[in-house]
Amino acid sequence: MLIRISLIIAILAAIGAGVVNFVVVKDKIGALTDDRNTQRADKITAQTDLAKTQKDLAKTQNDLRQTQTQLADANTARKAAEETAAAQTKRADDLTDKLTKAMQDRDAAQNDLSAYKNTDLTPEQILKLRTDLKGAQDAIAVANEEKLVMSRTIGRLTNQLNQLLGNEDYVVRLRADLKGKVMVVDPKWDFVVLNIGEDQGVLQDGELLVSRDGKLVAKVIVRSIEKDRCIANIVPGWKLGEVFEGDEVSPAHPAT
Repeated sequence: MLIRISLIIAILAAIGAGVVNFVVVKDKIGALTDDRNTQRADKITAQTDLAKTQKDLAKTQNDLRQTQTQLADANTARKAAEETAAAQTKRADDLTDKLTKAMQDRDAAQNDLSAYKNTDLTPEQILKLRTDLKGAQDAIAVANEEKLVMSRTIGRLTNQLNQLLGNEDYVVRLRADLKGKVMVVDPKWDFVVLNIGEDQGVLQDGELLVSRDGKLVAKVIVRSIEKDRCIANIVPGWKLGEVFEGDEVSPAHPAT
C-alpha cells in the first residue's frame, strides 16, 4: 500500500514538473519568437535603409559626374573667352597703333602741304628742285669718293717718295681708327692675311700691332695690298707669342 502511494506521489511530482517545464519552455519559445520577429523586422528595416542609401549614393555619383562635366564645360568656355578677349585686345592695340600712325602721317602731310603753299612754287618747280637736289647729292657723293681715292693715292705716293728719298727714320703712318682682324696664319713662313685693305686705308710697309685680350702678341709689316685685304709678314724679334685667327690688329704708328 505504501509503495502504491509512493508511485502515485512520484507520478504526480513528474506531472507537476512537466507542467512547470512546459510553462517555462513556452515562455522561452515566446521570447525567442518575439526576438526572431524583432530581428526580422530590424533586418527588413536595415535592408530598406541599405537600398535607400545605395539609391542615394547612385544619385550622388550621377550628380557628381554631371557637376564634373559642367565644370569641364565651364573651364573650356572660360579658356575660349580668355583667348577671345586676348585676341580682341591685340586687335584693339593694333588698331590704336594704326590710328596713331595714320594721324602722324596726316599731320606730316598737312605740314608738307603748308610748307608747299608757303613756297609759292608750282608743282613743276618743286619737281625740278627735287631733281636738282638729287643730282647735287649724287655729285657730292662722287666728289667724296674721288676725294677719298685721292687721299689714299696721296698717302701711298707720299710713302713711296719718302722711301725713295732714303729717309731711314721714316715710318708709314696709318689711320688712327684703322682696326682689323687676322683671317689666316701661316706659321711656317710667318705671314698673316688681314681683313683690311686699300679701301680701309692700309698702306704699303705699314706696321700693325697684333693683340689678343689687350695683350701684345706680335708686330707685322704690310707687304701686299688688295681692295679689302692685305698680306703682312711678322717682324723678326716682335713675335711675343703665337698668332691666331681672330687676333686684332691696329696701327703701330697712327697718324695724328
